Amino acid sequence: MSTEPVLSPIAQNFFSPFTHGFVRVAVAVPDVKVADPVFNAERTLALARRAADDHAQVCLFPELGISSYTCDDLFHQDALLDAVRTALDSLRDASSDISCVLVVGAPLRFENRVYNCAVVLHRGAILGVVPKSYLPNYREFYEKRYFASARDAGMGEVSLLGATVPFGTDLVFTADDIPGFALHAEICEDVWTPVPPSTFAALNGATVLCNLSASNITIGKAEWRKTLCAGHSGRCVAAYLYSAAGAGESTTDLAWDGHALIYENGDLLAESERFADGERLIVSDIDLERLTNERTRLSSFTDSAHDFGDRKVRRISIHLDLPEATDIPLRRRVERFPFVPTNAAVRDERCYEAYNIQVAGLTKRLQSSRIQKIVIGVSGGLDSTHALIVAAKTMDKLGLPRENILAYTMPGFATTEKTKTNAHDLMNALGVTAKEIDIRPSCLQMLKDLDHPFHGGEPVYDITFENVQAGERTSHLFRLANFNNGLVLGTGDLSELALGWCTYGVGDHMSHYNVNASVPKTLIQYLIRWVIGTNQFGDAASGTLLSIVETEISPELVPHGETETNKTEPAQSTEAKIGPYPLQDFHLYYTTRFGFRPSKVAFLCWTAWHDAHDGGFPDGYPEAKRVSYDLPTVKRWLREFLWRFFQTSQFKRSCVPNSPKVGSGGSLSPRGDWRAPSDGESAPWIAELVASVPDGDG
Repeated sequence: MSTEPVLSPIAQNFFSPFTHGFVRVAVAVPDVKVADPVFNAERTLALARRAADDHAQVCLFPELGISSYTCDDLFHQDALLDAVRTALDSLRDASSDISCVLVVGAPLRFENRVYNCAVVLHRGAILGVVPKSYLPNYREFYEKRYFASARDAGMGEVSLLGATVPFGTDLVFTADDIPGFALHAEICEDVWTPVPPSTFAALNGATVLCNLSASNITIGKAEWRKTLCAGHSGRCVAAYLYSAAGAGESTTDLAWDGHALIYENGDLLAESERFADGERLIVSDIDLERLTNERTRLSSFTDSAHDFGDRKVRRISIHLDLPEATDIPLRRRVERFPFVPTNAAVRDERCYEAYNIQVAGLTKRLQSSRIQKIVIGVSGGLDSTHALIVAAKTMDKLGLPRENILAYTMPGFATTEKTKTNAHDLMNALGVTAKEIDIRPSCLQMLKDLDHPFHGGEPVYDITFENVQAGERTSHLFRLANFNNGLVLGTGDLSELALGWCTYGVGDHMSHYNVNASVPKTLIQYLIRWVIGTNQFGDAASGTLLSIVETEISPELVPHGETETNKTEPAQSTEAKIGPYPLQDFHLYYTTRFGFRPSKVAFLCWTAWHDAHDGGFPDGYPEAKRVSYDLPTVKRWLREFLWRFFQTSQFKRSCVPNSPKVGSGGSLSPRGDWRAPSDGESAPWIAELVASVPDGDG
């Protein structure tokens, strides 16, 4: 009998994006000739083959691409309409060996009316025809002169090229081998209306919305297109594919930029170069599981679907035959730091918002409580540093002196000179009331009362030894708050709360109000860098803040051994114990924000981190930390995360102080984003990880 572990189907195809709920889509902008369907169909076929060779399951083309958009009154010429059908017939036959769904534009006449249509083809068959609903008839547009609207069509089927095919705006094309795949097509002006037809399709399950567009270019129009597509994809919680006409369309009165776009739930995944020479083809992978999971959570989406339940759709099922190759890389950027944007301008805006959300939260709490003093412990580490600078800005906003911040550094048995000095330097630079309390005497008294071996001189540094120090610090802070009529400001961050890296009831876990509980460690590092970069508190404070950001993350609870020579840095490394924060913040984001299974989280993390030379690091990120993580490392630390998050630490999150929510993926408050039993099991998550993630990089 074999003793080899049985790998799940996911593990056997782990490195393929199609294993993890992705579908590959393409948007094409071919060259066209005005009123030359034969040429246009040939260029459509050539780009369709390129898309299929790139493993795309969908390829979208522009509006009226088989004829060209700018035919004007030629749309009422029999010769052109006949040539379109002939070219469409040739395209249908020639595409029989192409695996992807083609969505092409063509003028088609049915029952004495010409319709501006999207024709959906797959493997030599026409699956359906979608007529345009909204015909613009203003300024440069005269479509009602040539076409009938979908609203004027009374038939649900048409005869086309010898076959009876579905006809209407209510067609949704689903794939029996791709869960969550449901495609809908609309045409240009449809998305510029208050309620696009694709809205009803999305409410009925469509996840991939296609827009065949011509859309001539004028100054500023491209940004408005992007705004429309981003907003509509976000509102519909869907992918939105957009293809605008390009080279070859008539420039008698208009010009064309060939703008191709792919959005997913408001996020831009791919965009073509505009005004480029030659044809364009953009490709990206859509995360169908992200879309379906998001819709599952959004109760208002379900309510809206119920309100418009009378707008039914017709579903047409197809089989797409996903590629079996496992060496197909994911075609989309996965940010290494989901909480920290790589783009500098976006990151600065994110930091500005996060910082001011924290300040606004603390401001309101002080105003409502009538308390004018803040008590805070300052260790010289990241979390207490950031809480302190939030407190300083809050005092400035309230018009209160910074001396009302009673800041205490409380050295213990393992406090290093570096962190202690940084704490004093920062408190002095900010102008707060700075004091030092040595907690070692009170800790020794408690250790003596406990009959702990350390009190007798033995170097026993167990959990009790560590927690006595955390408890003493918290006890002092709360009594100091009583004595000074102040508010104890919490410092614990989101990453520590997720991993349970805090002592229950004391330390970073408990306070009167916490400004950091919704901010992960990776973002705190950049918030401090943003404070430095914007010089919020002057050069002296900025210099100390930089030193703090560059210090090894440590709880500083265990002292150095007698034989250790470098005692300027902490003896403990937090990340050596619980995992690198960049990885654990990544795992946190995709586990809680989207509810992905562990194997998908591992796949995304490996994609983002397996090649340090692939870029994607925010500027200013230390070169020494720009490292790669292989799949075994990702799997190891993801297992640690799952065990800590689901098995051992929820009881700490069930009892946390008030704190403002900062990001969409960043709150574990039981009163907000995360309600979970304190006695749940981690077994399903760890079992899926073990069975579905290989032990090597493939």
